[in-house]
Amino acid sequence: MVLAVETLNLTKYYHQQVGCRDVSITVASGHVFGLLGPNGAGKSTLVKTLVGLIKPTAGRAVILGKPLGSSEVNEKIGFLPELFRYQEWLSGRELLGLHGQLYKMSKEAIGRRIPEVLEIVGLQSAENKKVGTYSKGMQQRIGIACAIMNSPRLIFLDEPTSALDPLGRREVRNIIQRLKNEGTTIFLNSHLLSEVEMVCDQVAIINNGKMIAQGNLKELLIKKLEVVLEIEGASPGLLEEFSQMAINMEHQGNEFVLELDSVERIPVLAKRVVETGGRLYNLQYRQISLEDLFVQLLEKEGE
Repeated sequence: MVLAVETLNLTKYYHQQVGCRDVSITVASGHVFGLLGPNGAGKSTLVKTLVGLIKPTAGRAVILGKPLGSSEVNEKIGFLPELFRYQEWLSGRELLGLHGQLYKMSKEAIGRRIPEVLEIVGLQSAENKKVGTYSKGMQQRIGIACAIMNSPRLIFLDEPTSALDPLGRREVRNIIQRLKNEGTTIFLNSHLLSEVEMVCDQVAIINNGKMIAQGNLKELLIKKLEVVLEIEGASPGLLEEFSQMAINMEHQGNEFVLELDSVERIPVLAKRVVETGGRLYNLQYRQISLEDLFVQLLEKEGE
């Protein structure tokens, strides 16, 4: 697996205060990686460290195969900070031209790239309007356009949808999906769990400056699932089998709720009900949500 980002014990202290500590993560190339955590958890500190805005206190990081801070790396990444303001008197086209110059792109390359990024973010019709007249959603999209002017292989988006309405969040999600389809790796910093759950392949959860969970999103969520069965005639032997297969089991009357470690156990449950003479009237399973996982992990940390 080719990695876009790899850190080992990356740490940043502000005097005696912890920004992030001993952070070790891997981000696969071409994936959307979601960094989650409550306010003040260390998300922005980690992102600013990875893009070179602040220097780590300890640890190391490799970005696109090169050491952190390499000028060669900086040419291949894009960054949209959480709080940004652009020159309101510039048009969208002028703003993109300015950012092209900051990326040290040639005049010809800037001229070719501007129509491409305007099309990606859906602002072709607003390219000559002043940025100060843009709506919040349009400003967020022009911000993404600025961040991808240099055709980055890796883009960092710090809370890109936090101030947007549902339509604006959908527009940003569509842009993220398109960039991913084109092979760009997206490092998404967010506290909006529903947004992350819709777009991310990998996630990491940070709290009080340290990582408390990370991995493939689907695998993290499927580690815990609940199955609800409505059964008549459940024998004592069946109940014993259920208790052996389940991490936890509760039942009231004919309803049984089993916590399982794998979806592969579900057909086995149904088969054993029938084989032992029980009558199965209903079976449904519910997978833990990212919000549930997030809350459980934070509560565990609190304990």
